[in-house]
Amino acid sequence: MDDRVREIIMKPGDTVGEALRRMDESGGRIVFVTDDDGTLRGVATDGDTRRWIIAGRGLDEPLSGAMNPRPHVLEQGFRRESAERLMTDGRFECLPVVDGGGRVVDAVWWHDLIEGRPGIRRRPLGLPVVVMAGGRGTRLAPYTNVLPKPLVPIGDTPIAQLIMERFAEWGCTEFLLMLNHKANLIRAYFAELDVPYRVEFVVEAQPLGTAGGLSLLSGRVTDTFFLTNCDVLVEADYESVLRAHRESGNEITLVASMKQFTVPYGVCEVGPGGRLTGITEKPSFDHLVSTGLYVIEPQVLADIPRDTHYDMTDLIGGFLERGRRLGVYPVSEGAWLDMGALDPLRDMLDRLGAGQHG
Repeated sequence: MDDRVREIIMKPGDTVGEALRRMDESGGRIVFVTDDDGTLRGVATDGDTRRWIIAGRGLDEPLSGAMNPRPHVLEQGFRRESAERLMTDGRFECLPVVDGGGRVVDAVWWHDLIEGRPGIRRRPLGLPVVVMAGGRGTRLAPYTNVLPKPLVPIGDTPIAQLIMERFAEWGCTEFLLMLNHKANLIRAYFAELDVPYRVEFVVEAQPLGTAGGLSLLSGRVTDTFFLTNCDVLVEADYESVLRAHRESGNEITLVASMKQFTVPYGVCEVGPGGRLTGITEKPSFDHLVSTGLYVIEPQVLADIPRDTHYDMTDLIGGFLERGRRLGVYPVSEGAWLDMGALDPLRDMLDRLGAGQHG
């Protein structure tokens, strides 16, 4: 068994949150759950953990509850043709290989099996993408003293262009950039760009917040659309995001990332009369936080007041109060790349291999 397989093997008592972090570390979207002797107990994919979270279960609960206990497997000595057929029909990216006793001895990844031949085809989504690109980006000063935030480079490519290229890989070819601050500079850059997608601009006469500018799209956008901030990249299966949105009947789906927060102090537990009952050194907590990527139905645009400063928190809060359909699509912490401030920007550069920045 090689190291690549060993690093995705976990135990039933490990937590769901630990499995998500292991998926990030391994660069894959799957872990194998085995007993101490290597016997396969189940498989957990990012889809399994996502369904677990959507069902309201905790990230600190045992992985044995979230895993698939009856996964597809390949038996030692499998025929290549059979493996190709099984992985194609099931759209599996990775399958465990087990011996006669059910112990994991190897794994097969789709990209290794196919060896350069075309893999599982993506269906073009064809949805419009709205990019909120009008902010001043004050947290990225001094870079944004010169450049508007959408044009801050990640390596050789501005962040807004990287975002659009990622969506274009999923068959989205219509982009609307919501502009305000330094709008002419952003328009000039994209006017010179030779790209296989269409970029249109909607200019806010005054700053309208993180959602107010969407009122300008009423009647212009008539289909389900993606909405993204211009300072985030989300490495997700956008087809799966859209499918989950539609199957749940949501009007707005928030893509949310698991985020681990560590309190850098000893946390005191206090009982009656001020008595210390316990202390936990530097505890960690897992939460789901909004990434700034959404899937939205066009009728939502009618709920946004015109010519008014209005944030996404206002829109979402109003929907919650009125019982409108909102949902969450969870992704792992490593799937979310943020450049909204200097430290996350440097982290994004490191993770994308874009070299040094400043």
